Amino acid sequence: MPSPVVEQLLRELHASLTLRKRPEDVARLIQDLHAAQGADLDTATETALAKAAEHSLRTLWHGYTSMLEEFARPVGAQRQLARASSLFTSVPQLPADAGDDPARIEAVIRRAGEEIGRSYGQNDFGMDRLNRAERTAAGLGEISKRRYNKRFRMLRRMEAKLARLLHEQHRREVTMTGKGALAHALPYELFAADTDSAAFIAYLTSRGYMRSVFTNGRQRQVYDEVAEALFERLRNAPERTCWYAVAHVYPTDEVLAHVSDEDLTRLLIRWNRILRQVADLLEDAWNRHPLERGTMIVRRGDDSSTWNQAAQAWNTARAHWFALMEELGQYEILDRFCPGKVPRLMAADVAYWHRMSGGGLHPDTYVWADLPLPWEVLRGEKECPRTLVEAVCARHRVDPVAGAWTAPRPTVEAVPFRRTPELVHGVVVADPLMASALRSAGVFSGKGKRAAAQEWM
Repeated sequence: MPSPVVEQLLRELHASLTLRKRPEDVARLIQDLHAAQGADLDTATETALAKAAEHSLRTLWHGYTSMLEEFARPVGAQRQLARASSLFTSVPQLPADAGDDPARIEAVIRRAGEEIGRSYGQNDFGMDRLNRAERTAAGLGEISKRRYNKRFRMLRRMEAKLARLLHEQHRREVTMTGKGALAHALPYELFAADTDSAAFIAYLTSRGYMRSVFTNGRQRQVYDEVAEALFERLRNAPERTCWYAVAHVYPTDEVLAHVSDEDLTRLLIRWNRILRQVADLLEDAWNRHPLERGTMIVRRGDDSSTWNQAAQAWNTARAHWFALMEELGQYEILDRFCPGKVPRLMAADVAYWHRMSGGGLHPDTYVWADLPLPWEVLRGEKECPRTLVEAVCARHRVDPVAGAWTAPRPTVEAVPFRRTPELVHGVVVADPLMASALRSAGVFSGKGKRAAAQEWM
């Protein structure tokens, strides 16, 4: 059993898997964890962690970041539940967290519906309401038409709210999956089975959760020298490492080789399910407003937020799926079923920036445009074998293996650690206090700046 201090630090690291803590602050927690264990760190790990933790909020003079340290949470149904408890005698006052629990919200809607003879899903205001005779027959004769209609409308709005909440919660999970794979779904017992594994997973996840920078170049790579030092500790103690937990976030050949076929299959089933769920999101966004597939540049009416979140989740899920299929030796399936990657939508100003700096569309965009749509492939409506992907890649001079079109993502070399920048709508700002002022003033948002911005311009 770990000491109370060690367990508390492990709990904090585990909680960070659903937050957006800066890598520097996670590195500081890892330092505290090793100190609480009395562990002797090798020089490389100690140096790498110190380099990152030097810039943690605990050591900075202002101890402040302008960026939210969690993913945006959907607005719950607390207000609707409070109103329902005042209108329906069968609905008690509920704690605040009930408004974020879809199961409890649905239970309230069903229970309250019984009071007015309404079944769940009966939302047609013209067809599903009871008339006077039906209300009398149902024992509701003492309720006036006005009171009945008020309660009926309330439950109809609550069902609509529940549907929105489920959708937004799913989008939040998709966003975390795209950036951190299955880290957010790791149970504490599996995460804490080995402290070195937990440290690597928490730090790598914090790097994956970093926000994108407004640039015409490549985004910052996730795997850096701190992650490399932490992973080296796993290499040096393979018998102690929880490789199954690590495979949730880092599915390299080296990691998967230590995982049993049973656990590999369990992960494959989860990623299969995620691929189908994300494909539904992509198809829904496409059907609401088909994109300019040949360029993937945003046009008016495109839901770029939903598309880009889903595209990132699709590519992450696809990369894990490919790695697991390769490790399990399922080459025949990959030969027949090889769905393509999905590019993100690019803002028109960034596309123009690319052109002005001598660049152009990424070659992957052309490959994507010539392949069947992913959801059509998953449903079996169109075929997408490996040979088709290779032929399209050859046509556009793209290496299908190095580009991860027909193979798992290649293992990358660690990059040097760099401080997490303060961002305002993707633009780097040196000072977090200045960043807060610029954000509140609407600077870099693409909208008109408020008068307060003039003080800072």
